[in-house]
Amino acid sequence: MRTDNSNNPIVKKCIEFSIKMIQYCDTLEQKKKYTIARQLLRSATSIGANVMESQSAESKADFIHKLKVADKEAFETYYWMILCKESEHYELPQNLLELLDEIMRLLNSIIQSAKVKQ
Repeated sequence: MRTDNSNNPIVKKCIEFSIKMIQYCDTLEQKKKYTIARQLLRSATSIGANVMESQSAESKADFIHKLKVADKEAFETYYWMILCKESEHYELPQNLLELLDEIMRLLNSIIQSAKVKQ
């Protein structure tokens, strides 16, 4: 492993969120909600993948770009989660929305801070 990200709050939150989303999507698939499960799993795990990729960015601009991609994936994930929350048969756990909100706030803060230092 190239770097230890165990003390990096955004990386830790994204890993925690991805694991919880994998479990939630497994539940959706057990209920035969395949389309939403796949869309949600793809966008939710992409957040962390892009955050992790940003940790080895080639430049400050590349770092910001990768985090912006993670932010876009977070907004897409939010969309799918709202559909689940508002739909009758999906039962979205509230803690998932709260964790996503925390990740989105962290991403926004990091992006804004990195832009100032650019």
